[in-house]
Amino acid sequence: MPKVQPIETGGGRRARSRRVGSALNEINVVPLVDVMLVLLIIFMVTAPMMQRGIDVTLPESRRAREIDDQRLFVTVPLSFRTDRRVQVGRETVPFAMLAERVRQALRWRSDKEVYLQSDAGLRVQDLMDVMDRLKEAGVEKVGIVARFPGAR
Repeated sequence: MPKVQPIETGGGRRARSRRVGSALNEINVVPLVDVMLVLLIIFMVTAPMMQRGIDVTLPESRRAREIDDQRLFVTVPLSFRTDRRVQVGRETVPFAMLAERVRQALRWRSDKEVYLQSDAGLRVQDLMDVMDRLKEAGVEKVGIVARFPGAR
């Protein structure tokens, strides 16, 4: 509600007239919006950096195609030779438990496909052992992930 303030006139006589003054009772939200936009930009820049998996040097293929939707990835790192561990999605699993974990991950899916990422330095026999376990888990198709020759 606007305030009514009296106005004095010169002369000794005091006349009352009504002058309406507007009081600033609103909260200034511009600084709040500026801070929120800066925080949003910071989170948008840092969020992709926080999602990181195992470093694997993928083999190259000229005919590789991009994977466009969400799939189940099984990653076999170079350390598989010594510790016999693989990664199912983002979870590190011992090789003995691989079939059970993949079976659980594919339980509610209609497509029984798994994409196998392996380090280029692994032996073919190690990959065959992993593929055998995947087939044992009920996987119908195993895709081997490769990178383009010029890609990082």
